[in-house]
Amino acid sequence: MSSTKNIENSSFIGPDFYNHVAGKSMYIDDLPVAEGTAFIKIFDAHIAHAKIKSIDFTEAEQSKGVLKIFSYRDIPNQNQIGGIIPDEPLLAEDEVHFWGQPILLVAAESEDEAEEALQKIKIEYEPLPVITNPRVAFQKNKLLSTSRKFKLGNTDTSFANCKYVFEGTADTNGQEHLYLETQGAYAFPTEHNSVKIFSSTQGPTAVQRTIARVLGVGMNQVEVDVPRLGGGFGGKEDQASAYATMTALVAYVLKKPAKIILHRMEDMRMTGKRNPYSSDFKIGLDENFKIKAYEVTFYQNGGAAADLSPAILERTLFHCTNSYFIPNVTAIAHSCKTNLPPNTAFRGFGGPQGMFVIEAAIDFAAKQLGVDTSAIQEKNLVKDGDEFSYGQILKETEATECWQEAKQKFNLEEIKQRVEAFNSSNKFYKKGYSLMPICFGISFTKTMMNQARALVHVYSDGSVGVSTGAVEMGQGVNTKMIQVAAKCFGIPEHKIKLETTNTTRVANTSPSAASSTADLNGKALQNACQQINETLNNFIKEEFKLDELTTISFQNEILFLNEKATEFTWKNIIEKAFFKRKNLSAKGHYATPIIHYDKTIEKGHPFAYHVYGTAITEVTVDCLRGTYEIDAVNVMHDAGASMNLAIDIGQCEGGLVQGIGWMTMEEIVYNEQGKLLSNALSTYKIPDIYAVPKELKIEFLHTAKDNLAILKSKAVGEPPLMYGIGAFFAIRNAVLAFNPNSTIKYCAPITPEKVLMGLYNKS
Repeated sequence: MSSTKNIENSSFIGPDFYNHVAGKSMYIDDLPVAEGTAFIKIFDAHIAHAKIKSIDFTEAEQSKGVLKIFSYRDIPNQNQIGGIIPDEPLLAEDEVHFWGQPILLVAAESEDEAEEALQKIKIEYEPLPVITNPRVAFQKNKLLSTSRKFKLGNTDTSFANCKYVFEGTADTNGQEHLYLETQGAYAFPTEHNSVKIFSSTQGPTAVQRTIARVLGVGMNQVEVDVPRLGGGFGGKEDQASAYATMTALVAYVLKKPAKIILHRMEDMRMTGKRNPYSSDFKIGLDENFKIKAYEVTFYQNGGAAADLSPAILERTLFHCTNSYFIPNVTAIAHSCKTNLPPNTAFRGFGGPQGMFVIEAAIDFAAKQLGVDTSAIQEKNLVKDGDEFSYGQILKETEATECWQEAKQKFNLEEIKQRVEAFNSSNKFYKKGYSLMPICFGISFTKTMMNQARALVHVYSDGSVGVSTGAVEMGQGVNTKMIQVAAKCFGIPEHKIKLETTNTTRVANTSPSAASSTADLNGKALQNACQQINETLNNFIKEEFKLDELTTISFQNEILFLNEKATEFTWKNIIEKAFFKRKNLSAKGHYATPIIHYDKTIEKGHPFAYHVYGTAITEVTVDCLRGTYEIDAVNVMHDAGASMNLAIDIGQCEGGLVQGIGWMTMEEIVYNEQGKLLSNALSTYKIPDIYAVPKELKIEFLHTAKDNLAILKSKAVGEPPLMYGIGAFFAIRNAVLAFNPNSTIKYCAPITPEKVLMGLYNKS
């Protein structure tokens, strides 16, 4: 059985959006507070690296309202929360490794009483050397994981045959997630020595697994429920596990509900950011500006523990040549251990850092050769049959199509002429423009993680309940899951309810990350719906004595036989099937086919498909002040056959602006002692309405090619962020229009302070 209902370009808006506007959506801090709840505050390190000589919390423990103060000695099993590598304690033992590292948990009858007790804790440290720079860490052999190398062709010999060879450096800073909802969790002790945790996490199973390890219980004794998140951006993929585990520990030991919600400055101080990178590049071109060789070395600042940095490092390598075919590549990456909070996933997951460096290398070569950067970019775009350094052969590429469509649709020649005319007639204002192509692989790079399950119940009244492993965090995945179920069953969306994400209904989930959430969970949901459809199909043929060739479908709740409407409705058939004891529930499963990767040889086919696109960015720089405005960003994006234009355009716009923020104004600053200085919204700036492009156009490439995306609708979570990289190069080009001898570096973010210095320095 199938539905003929077409959801392509659907404008369906799910119930979450109405609830958000009405203020009815429930987050962790909106849950009613249970009687006897213990409120948790964290006593964290205010030094970046030191031995703990002594700690005294006797007075604090006797403070009013304090129920218990937890140290690592109170942990029932393993004091370990490391996900990929077991190198991160939940609570510090004899040594602290970053400013903000949790040492003690104060559980009290109120948050104020817990806060008051914190002030009474006495601690004495023996300071140790502090490292904040990844290159320094590398020199001292401080690494979080084994270094990785991707290789294609032979760069050793190919550089000798290049007409032009250029070398340089490129650096990118971190980025604060700044989700609206800070890290938080609420845990309840339950029967059978078990716990239930409401967690603000992108990875319910990661939370479940971590808690089970720390408490020394089976994963079946830990239930994790996620209503929704007030933003995640990767910051809650792994790091939410720590705070959920803290509440579980307190609830498990005290047999009381336990709650933690970080204040904004606590969250900024204690949590990791996007990984900063410092990189070296070498690029070689022939006389026609075809790139023949590329070498790059990445020094990743991982922070004090591995967290997800090894996996992030891997994706940096996967995307180190962006949208370009380069026949000879050597890419080396080091994950360096420093005394900063463990850095973690952030939208793009290491891909943007790698893509920035190749764009810097191409731009540097173009400037040295005196040609337009876009000329080199366009000559080297990938095409069908090209091979990436990790061994995947491309097919169904959209790189050139997006580039050409962007040039024509947005009239690149007119933009060039406008910029040149403006610059020739203005002394203290200069314009710049850039083109930014993207190519982003969709799948978890760890093949095992590319699987999902879904549970579907069709109730006897015809209403439908759906549970998947997808976490709704503002990206609209709940809406898309409702659309998938509605299409499968041929019923209206209002008949379907999306349940919270819960580890007892859907087990062994992969995190909502890697832009794969809708694909994986949508396909699993399809599978479950197809099982129920098959049951109904067989039942209808049996009930109405139809022959095997009869086509059966529901359209707008009406039963169609051989494309002809009948008097029977969805509800009629469900009631009849229930009366005849048919199974109206199903558990669906999906594992992405084709993909594989062998780390021992660094070759494989890790991605189900790639997303392509091109952005053209225009800016104006005030050359007296160093300030700038983003005049326009025009994007041609490869979204496949979009399921929901409103959601997909919103994701493109949000990702782009977040990328612009990373490239221009969001500057993470630590001092040499490892203390975060950009620790509040007064000292850390994100784009507001005045910082976004004055004109922003998102156009979707018209294509519906076969791919492994859900209903051919390609992922839109992470890829659009990379369009923001174009803002850096557009601003830099405007600076060079004012001062052609400027030595402004390839160092992001390109803040107004850097622009001002770049406008007036000389080589």
